[in-house]
Amino acid sequence: MSDGTAGVGTILAVDDEPDILIALEDLFEESYRVLTTSRPAEALEILRAEPDIAVVLSDQRMPGLTGDALLAEARTFHDAQAILLTGYADITAVIAALNRGGIVGYVTKPWDAGLLRSTVRQAFERHSLGRDLATERALLRGLLDHAQDAISFKDAQGRFVRLNARKAALLGHDIAACLGRREGELLGPKAAPVTAADEAAIRSGAVAESLISDGPTGAEQWSHVTRVPIRDAGGSISHLAMIERDVTEQRTLEARLRQSDKMQALGTLAGGIAHDFNNLLTAILGSLELAAPKVADQPRVQRLIENARGAAERGASLTKRLLSFSRAHDLQARAVDVNTLITGMSDLFGRSLGGLVTVQTDLEEGLAAVQVDPDQLELAVLNLCINARDAMPDGGAITVATRQLSIDGDPEIADGTYLGISVTDEGTGIPEEILRRVCEPFFTTKAVGQGTGLGLAMVFGLAQQSKGRLVIDSVVGRGTRVELALPFADQAPEQAAEASGAAPVAGRRARVLIVDDDPQVRHVTASFLTGFGHSTTEAGDGEAALRLLQGDRYDIVVADLAMPGMSGIELAAEIRDRDPHMPVLILTGHADAMQIPEDLPVLAKPFRSADLAARVATLLEGAVGTSV
Repeated sequence: MSDGTAGVGTILAVDDEPDILIALEDLFEESYRVLTTSRPAEALEILRAEPDIAVVLSDQRMPGLTGDALLAEARTFHDAQAILLTGYADITAVIAALNRGGIVGYVTKPWDAGLLRSTVRQAFERHSLGRDLATERALLRGLLDHAQDAISFKDAQGRFVRLNARKAALLGHDIAACLGRREGELLGPKAAPVTAADEAAIRSGAVAESLISDGPTGAEQWSHVTRVPIRDAGGSISHLAMIERDVTEQRTLEARLRQSDKMQALGTLAGGIAHDFNNLLTAILGSLELAAPKVADQPRVQRLIENARGAAERGASLTKRLLSFSRAHDLQARAVDVNTLITGMSDLFGRSLGGLVTVQTDLEEGLAAVQVDPDQLELAVLNLCINARDAMPDGGAITVATRQLSIDGDPEIADGTYLGISVTDEGTGIPEEILRRVCEPFFTTKAVGQGTGLGLAMVFGLAQQSKGRLVIDSVVGRGTRVELALPFADQAPEQAAEASGAAPVAGRRARVLIVDDDPQVRHVTASFLTGFGHSTTEAGDGEAALRLLQGDRYDIVVADLAMPGMSGIELAAEIRDRDPHMPVLILTGHADAMQIPEDLPVLAKPFRSADLAARVATLLEGAVGTSV
C-alpha cells in the first residue's frame, strides 16, 4: 500500500450518490481493495458474502435505511470497523450511533482527505488487531479445552486468571470457582509446595521444570510440571504459566525397563553362578558317593557323609530354583501331588522366611493331582509366603492350605472342579487402589532393593498358563488371602524311583572318553564309570579329545557343555562329522547356557552314578558299529 502503514485489506463504501462513491474509490484504491454500493440493502448482502471486509464507510442519509441503522445491523453479524460520513446537521445520528456501539468514528462532509485516510487506517489497524486477538483467544481456548495437560495462568500474586477443565478437576472445583483464587485457597496445606515453587519461579524469572508425585506408595500419580514466567511490556514478571503433564505411565514404563534390565543381568549372573555351583556339587556329591562304600564299617563316618550329602543335595535343590529363576522357559506341566509338594517345602520355608513368622498347613486329604509345572508351583508358593511375611513386619502366622473348589460362572476359567492352594497372612492388608495393580509385572510397594515386582506377576502367569485363576482378598489392617486355582490332572503323578544302595545293571562294558575342563568333575565322572566296569580316558578340552579320537577308538564320548575354546556342542558336531554313529552325552550345570540340538542327549549336573550309568547304557544299546 502507498502509505506504508496499513496492510492490504478490503473496505466497503456505501453512499446513495455515485459521485461520492467514485471519490472514495479514487481516494483509497491504491491502498485497499474497495467495494462500493449505493443501496444499503445491497451493502448488507455484500457484508454477509465478504467476511474479510475490515472497514465500512457509510453515508448517514440514504433512502430506505439510514447509515447509523445500517451499521448497527451490520454489527450483529460482522466485525468490520464502521465509520459514518455525515454533515454537521446529522450530529445527533452520530451520537446515537456512538452510544449504540455501531461506529468507531465519523467524518464530516466535505471531508479532509488526510483526516479520512488517517481515520480509515486506524480503523483498519484496530480491525487487524482485533482479528489477531480473536485468533489468539481461539487458539488459547482450543489449547485449554482440548489439551491432555493441566494448563493454568496465574498473576504475580498467584491468582488464577485462566485455567482449563483438567487443572480445575485436579483442584476439585469447576473453572469458575477457581478464577481469581490462589491454589492455597483451593487445596489448603497441600498447596504449600506448589506455592513455594511458583514464588521461586517468579523470583528467578527462568523456566523451571519439576517432577512431583501424589498418592499412596506404590500407586503414585506422577506429573511433570513446567513453569514459565511471563513478562509485561516493562520487563516485569506479570504472570506465570503452568503446564502439568501426567507422566505416570511413562515413569512406570521406565521403571519396568530399569527393573527388566536389572532382572536380566541378575538372571545372567544367576545362571553363571548356578553353572559353577553345579560343578562343585557334582564333585562334592560324587566324591561322597564314592567315599561312602569305603567306610561302610564306620557308622560315625557314615553319618557324617550322609549329613554332608544332605546339605549338598539341598544346595542342588537351591541351585535348581536359581536356574528356574534365571531362565524364561515354557512350563513343563505334569501330574503333581500338591500336598506332597507343600509338605516337602517345610525346610525351604524355614530357611527362606526367617524366625519371625511361622508356617502352618491345612491340607485337605485325598486330593487328586493337578496338571502343573512342579518347580514353578513350588516357586509360586514360596513367593506368596515371602509376600505374606513382608506384610507382617512384627511377625505372625502364615497358613498354607489346600481344598477342592467348585467353580461355576467365572468368566476367567471353565466351569468345573479345581484344586485351590491358598496362602493367608495376618498382615497389614492391601489398599484397594494398590490391589488393582499387584499382578502387574515389576509393580512393587517394597523399598528399593527389597522387591522385584515379579512375585505375584509370576504367580498370575502360572495360573494363566495352567488354565487356572488367581484370586486375592485383602482387608487393610486384617490381612490378605491369595488363592491359586489349578485344574486336576487326567492321571496320577509319576512316582520317583527310590535311590538304593544296589547299583543298576550297567549294560555291556565300553571305552569311554570323558571331556571336561574341571578336573574334579572329570575325576568323579571317570570314577563313576570305572565303578561300572567301563574303561575311561580323560581329556581337559575339545581339542585334546579330538586328538585322542584320531589316534584311538572309543565307544562313547561324555562331554561337558560349557568349556573354553570348544563347547560340548561343537565337539559333538565334529565327532558326528567323523563318525555319525558315535554316541555323545552332554553333561551340564546350566542347560540354558546355549542352544542344545534336540537330538543331543543331556544329563544335568549334579548327577548320581546310577543316573550316569543308566544314560550311558541306553546310548550304547542304541549305537551302531561300536566295539569293546
